[in-house]
Amino acid sequence: MSFTTETHPGVCANPGLESDGFVLNHSMLRVKDPAISLDFYTRLFGMRVLRKLDFPEMKFSLYFLHRPTAGDSPPDDVGKRTAWTFSQRGILELTHNWGTEDDPEFSYHDGNAQPQGFGHICFSVPDLDAAINWFDANEVAYVKRPEQGKMKDVAFIKDPDGYWIEIVEPARLEKLGR
Repeated sequence: MSFTTETHPGVCANPGLESDGFVLNHSMLRVKDPAISLDFYTRLFGMRVLRKLDFPEMKFSLYFLHRPTAGDSPPDDVGKRTAWTFSQRGILELTHNWGTEDDPEFSYHDGNAQPQGFGHICFSVPDLDAAINWFDANEVAYVKRPEQGKMKDVAFIKDPDGYWIEIVEPARLEKLGR
């Protein structure tokens, strides 16, 4: 069975072959202190750093994080590992501009305060209740707990830089938007 798109105004139902093979590889968040953000995403979400790239002349570093699945094994060769990283799906790129961690007044706009722009990233979890217990045990800051608001069974937490992360259990969302 081939996939067909939902039809809405503006949707191109039959894109050209020129985009065959295009894959959404990563989304990027700027972080103030990479040690704090790396701890958050690797400890709480089980993500792993696929590759770190430093750019001394521009004074920034990129950390490419991924939640591996069984059988994922990046190459040992540095160049091949970099190419492999850019062929994956669902990567989170954390960008650190050097020196921000030393400035107590420095912070990034989370995209949800005015003027709004960027909204959030999302993780799906196998068991929302277990995830909430895990976040509670680790004193994670919430924007919205699953029982709050009009959208039940959806949580929003904050990462160390204040970016919102939606937490969903796919099985609980069958009635969403009906």
